[in-house]
Amino acid sequence: VRLTNISDLQLTGKSNPKNPVSSCHTVFLNFQRKCGILFSYLDLSNRNERNDTMPSKTIKVFVVDDSSLFRKMIIDYLSSCPDIQVVGYAFNAYDARKKIPLLKPDVITMDVEMPGLNGIDFLKDFLPLHPIPVVLVSSLNLNVFDVLSAGAVDFVRKPDMNIVSKEQFFSALNSKIHIASFAKVRCASRKRTTSTAASTTTAPKKPLFAGKQLSFRSTVIALGASTGGTEATLAVLKQLPADIPGMVITQHMPEGFTAMYAQRLNKLCQMEVREAKNGDQIRPGLVLIAPGSQQMEVVRSANGGYAVRCFSGQKVSGHMPSVDVLFRSVAKNVVGNKIGIIMTGMGKDGAEGLLEMRKKGAFTIGQDKASCVVYGMPMVAYNIGAVSIQAGCEQIPSVLLNHLKKSS
Repeated sequence: VRLTNISDLQLTGKSNPKNPVSSCHTVFLNFQRKCGILFSYLDLSNRNERNDTMPSKTIKVFVVDDSSLFRKMIIDYLSSCPDIQVVGYAFNAYDARKKIPLLKPDVITMDVEMPGLNGIDFLKDFLPLHPIPVVLVSSLNLNVFDVLSAGAVDFVRKPDMNIVSKEQFFSALNSKIHIASFAKVRCASRKRTTSTAASTTTAPKKPLFAGKQLSFRSTVIALGASTGGTEATLAVLKQLPADIPGMVITQHMPEGFTAMYAQRLNKLCQMEVREAKNGDQIRPGLVLIAPGSQQMEVVRSANGGYAVRCFSGQKVSGHMPSVDVLFRSVAKNVVGNKIGIIMTGMGKDGAEGLLEMRKKGAFTIGQDKASCVVYGMPMVAYNIGAVSIQAGCEQIPSVLLNHLKKSS
């Protein structure tokens, strides 16, 4: 972003001769908020995470799929996109391994299940040498999360062969490719196996807040994430104790995958994790994941605690489920201790909701740029003043636990 006239920011701040430091701080906050508007070029248009104000460039894409029919369908569609160039294709991982270093694509689309070398093993060997963003094209398959753990940036669900499903697929694929072109690639260690890739550094099974569960029944922790969030959220949850105050999570993810994702987290984390159902009570030791294709809000329940309301509706901030919907409901309905965490993802979903939470007294955490796959949502939240503290993905659990200990 280039400023041609600094006066365009129209910085204002009331003078306070008794406290010049305060005056400077006020001016700085105004500057930061103005810059927040200026720098939030990552999807201010709320168009499915993609923003037409992004710098225009041609994205070179390499397609890997063993199905000739599906491979042709993807290539034909991508070739019709004015800002995408298909530079090559491969029918399996071995073929891809030969061609990709020569063609140097910006983004790779890849099927999860392929004959011979599967997507997981391919990425573990290939990405450390060639860190190119990979968008998975997957059927409803639990293996997609293992491939994400191996370093893939995001995934799109394969369509049924009806017209509506194909149109939705193409729209999602286009969006994910553009997002991936901005993403940082994080490679899994070659020594980590599929079964243990996400099981290290887990929290001790011993409850950390013994005797404090009653006071924590009025505490709600809300977390939102998008691109890169499946692994980032896992990295946070696996370091939290079994008796963590009730958590609600919105992760941008298609219908069907959220249930599998919750099952995976439940196996790898100390607390109970499940896909939310309308009316589920929020309680210590339970994490509820917003179901794909539904919005999720936190509401007050008859017993004096809190529950979730899951419902079909319109997309908000370009998404369903939407992080803004979750965060705004927490700001509105939670009168006890509330904590908001916004993590990696393109766009601005959740930023305004997190600001509303902070204005209502919530402690808010934003993932820092260095640890984000895409520093979009946390950046916008920080720039508009919604974030109390920024922290790396691995440091967020300790920041959260320290705050809980102080507030209990």
